[in-house]
Amino acid sequence: MESCIIKSPLGFTKIIGDEDGVTSVTVLNSEEKITDIIPIELEDCVIQLNEYFEGTRKQFDLNLSPKGTNFQQKVWNALEQIPYGKTLSYLELSKQLGDVKAIRAVANANGKNPLWIIIPCHRVIGSDGSLTGYAGGLHRKQWLLEHESPYKQQTLF
Repeated sequence: MESCIIKSPLGFTKIIGDEDGVTSVTVLNSEEKITDIIPIELEDCVIQLNEYFEGTRKQFDLNLSPKGTNFQQKVWNALEQIPYGKTLSYLELSKQLGDVKAIRAVANANGKNPLWIIIPCHRVIGSDGSLTGYAGGLHRKQWLLEHESPYKQQTLF
């Protein structure tokens, strides 16, 4: 397994993967040393994440290899279908997966997503439109949703 640390607008980001694909992308809550030489297996991921943050990429095209249970994989596959700039509630996601009663299990699998941003778990919100739960912190979820929003607002200050 190869790894690297890059700087993003939301903090230092650790990427792990190998020739089979990217297994993990996580935002860190501490400062880390940025990797000088990106392993070749992770170059595409770094490029595409930078493009995403620059606003020029709306969809990732990477080989992914996240580790999880069959149910988690099913949830993560469903998350990948949520379009850029759109949101879905946990309830709607549970319905799409065929079991409205599985809402807690769906939320739990969403929270265990190992591929931050690439599998867009930040696009799942509460039924009332609230920014419920996010492993990276609600301030990051809000930033990501505003970044993807087609409606840009100017700051007044």
